[in-house]
Amino acid sequence: MNSNLFKLNGKNALVTGSHRGLGAAIAVALAEAGANVGCHGRDPNPGPVCDEIRAAGRKTFYLPADLADSGAARTLISKMLDEFGSIDILVNNAGVIRRAPAAEYSAEFWNELISVNLTAVFQLSQLAGRHMIEVGKGGKIINIASLLSFQGGILVPAYAAAKGGVAQLTKALANEWASKQINVNAIAPGYMVTDNTTALRKDPVRSKQILDRIPAGRWGEPSDIAGVAVFLCSAASDYIHGHVLTVDGGWLGR
Repeated sequence: MNSNLFKLNGKNALVTGSHRGLGAAIAVALAEAGANVGCHGRDPNPGPVCDEIRAAGRKTFYLPADLADSGAARTLISKMLDEFGSIDILVNNAGVIRRAPAAEYSAEFWNELISVNLTAVFQLSQLAGRHMIEVGKGGKIINIASLLSFQGGILVPAYAAAKGGVAQLTKALANEWASKQINVNAIAPGYMVTDNTTALRKDPVRSKQILDRIPAGRWGEPSDIAGVAVFLCSAASDYIHGHVLTVDGGWLGR
């Protein structure tokens, strides 16, 4: 096997929501594979991720922005082009979750979740895709979906709706852009050790119910996503378009 298939030397990547958690693990993994990586988060402090990217010998920056703001996507893509001159890889990882019974779910929660988890994914993909088409060298767009792209969940109606939309958006963009050598795919993580699952992991009843169903017998770690992201951002996945790849310890097959 040609190991160069998985190298990202000379590529410029943007990973949203890369201040910590899954996004940080993905950003560092892309840098270790050879890419320069622009990072983003809501927190004004970049945290350690940029230092880890620089330690890998790659260029980086950190731009704080709230993706609920309709202008944030354009700001992020403009920053990428100013800093690196191009965008070859986009990883739409940023997301939020709000839990409440559907009968009591507020319009504020709904609007925030749809804005950040779905609308911003389209806006960023549209801007990055437009650049990739104009340059004519193709590119990779990876969306972070969820098991709730397939299932309804409990107490998370807006999150489930948005992640279902992410899966369908992934397929729609792939249909249009595959012929332009732009791969649009998604990763659907299972139950991962992140801020979004803190409440579930602290609930002894729900945590046990979840673990009992996962064939792997454990919660996923951010590192479990990193290699999958490198694969989907590399030449090794050049003939994969519109796929939603589950990384769930076997949950959906149970």
